[in-house]
Amino acid sequence: MIAIVSHDAGGAEILSSWLLRNQQPYCLVLDGPAIVIFQRKLGNCEIHPLAHAIESCDWVLCGTSWQSNLEKQAIAQAKVAGKKVIAFLDHWVNYSERFQLDGITIQPDEIWVGDVDAQKIAQETFPETRVALNPNPYFKDLQIELKSIQKSPSNSNKCSILYVCEPIREHALLSYGNERYWGYTEEDALQFFLENIDSFGTVSEIKICPHPSESNNKYDWARLANSLVTETEMTKTLIEQIVEADVVVGCESMAMVVGLLAK
Repeated sequence: MIAIVSHDAGGAEILSSWLLRNQQPYCLVLDGPAIVIFQRKLGNCEIHPLAHAIESCDWVLCGTSWQSNLEKQAIAQAKVAGKKVIAFLDHWVNYSERFQLDGITIQPDEIWVGDVDAQKIAQETFPETRVALNPNPYFKDLQIELKSIQKSPSNSNKCSILYVCEPIREHALLSYGNERYWGYTEEDALQFFLENIDSFGTVSEIKICPHPSESNNKYDWARLANSLVTETEMTKTLIEQIVEADVVVGCESMAMVVGLLAK
């Protein structure tokens, strides 16, 4: 049996897609945004305590999170229990920090990546850890979903924009102890975008998509700042919103990569 451990959205999307394609007995340890993602894709999920999952499983497959230590604790506990543990990386940045717990580096027995670029970065970052390429199962699911979505004809005279958000401030605070380490926050980035919206020509609407870790009302102020900003469509999936948009804008968000897949 596999123990699947996940907190952040990026890893949850990959692990849930992997599980759908590799149906084996499993035990889920979920928290944060991962709960909603697994429930959406697998239905009702029974969630287990980490200690129980480690004790019961044959091996562990986890994501990596910056918002939580759940996966790092899973790696540490699996090592103590003598269970093989594999981490599936879902991005292309901050690899070293993903395995830091209380100032100590805790590496899995093996690292999985979804593309050759991530593979190269991981091999350079972790030369002593086995890095295996497993084509991103989440991207495969997205490509299937894209084929099933009919895009409405676009009005060539007007531009519909989807702005995808990323909690930049929290990333900077966690990694560098300064929420303005990069010189701006997510609110600053959105404000700059709105102030320069004319560079896109005639814009029909702006839809703002919060990051899964953010509250739905975090960017309500933007609707007051610009009448083109509409309410967030919580009933639609990210891929549906991307397909409907003419342009996708954002800062270092996985949603930008999804936008490229939908191009």
